[in-house]
Amino acid sequence: MFPFSPKLRRRLAAPVLLAALLATGAQAAPKLKLGTLVPVGTSAYKALMMMGEAWRKDSAGAVDLNIFAGGKLGGEAEMVGLMKVNSLQAALLTVVGVSEIEPAVTGLQYIPMGFRNLDEVDYVGEKLRPFLEQRMAAKGFVVLFWTDAGWVRFFSNQPVTHPADLRKLKLFTWSGSPEQVGLYNSVGFDSVPLETVDIVPGLQTKLIDAVPTIPFFAMASQMDSRAPYMLELNWAPLVGALVVRAETWNKLPSDTRAALLKSAETAGREIKAISRREMDESVAAMVKRGLKVTPVTPEIEAEWRALAEAVYPKIRGELVPADIFDETMRALAAYRAAQKK
Repeated sequence: MFPFSPKLRRRLAAPVLLAALLATGAQAAPKLKLGTLVPVGTSAYKALMMMGEAWRKDSAGAVDLNIFAGGKLGGEAEMVGLMKVNSLQAALLTVVGVSEIEPAVTGLQYIPMGFRNLDEVDYVGEKLRPFLEQRMAAKGFVVLFWTDAGWVRFFSNQPVTHPADLRKLKLFTWSGSPEQVGLYNSVGFDSVPLETVDIVPGLQTKLIDAVPTIPFFAMASQMDSRAPYMLELNWAPLVGALVVRAETWNKLPSDTRAALLKSAETAGREIKAISRREMDESVAAMVKRGLKVTPVTPEIEAEWRALAEAVYPKIRGELVPADIFDETMRALAAYRAAQKK
């Protein structure tokens, strides 16, 4: 459901040259290396750069944040592996990567059609946050902020309106996630497991016909030139978090940590606001260069919701831990009940 693999190979070893690069100064606590798939030059990247400047200022120059963006250090699973051996101290990850540390976070985005609007995403995120952060801390990681990039939607080389339309196409799924492949296949989709870097080549060669991804990623990769149709369906949110090794974080003085956390939270709010806005702006930009948007009526949405909810029993306990799935559903029910009052 996301532009990055939910369970890529758990490679902990980097190439020799990369390992040598990262090893330089890896034990020096104030030298923080942060990895992310966020492309260089984007608004989110600029927000991280501004956060780094604030960290240097707030620590009187003691904390030097070095950002390795654009997947320079590999996929999210690779970055988590590098953090576990202290070759990397922090990372801005989607739930795909964070789930490599703590599977419970999947409740925030692996339930298709579970969230009806972004207010629900915010509400459930806040409800689950203390529990998730406690579990992350037990694994040796501190969450500095949570964020999201809006909705994942379906981009395709042929018009898609109903689930039956998507079943006729070869659908990109992430290599390394047999559970997700099985779920897609169980509802009749022809899923083709590939790596993220193979999405655009796959569209070019007709190896795949459709991709679930966020509009900004589609625009940035010019995916719309090969998949010029978008179904305006809010399939699932793309949630992420900035995480740092607890061992590294706890070496900093408490007053410095407080200042750095404040700057990080500011960056997280900015990234969320910008990313949500860019979701609509990206669609508008792609429409100008030929993207055809298929609107979703209540009847069409009901079809897709029925499809998604039919696989919830398989998602619960397989993709999302059962206790987290249940808690997410309870939080959503409570929120919706409150909105009716």
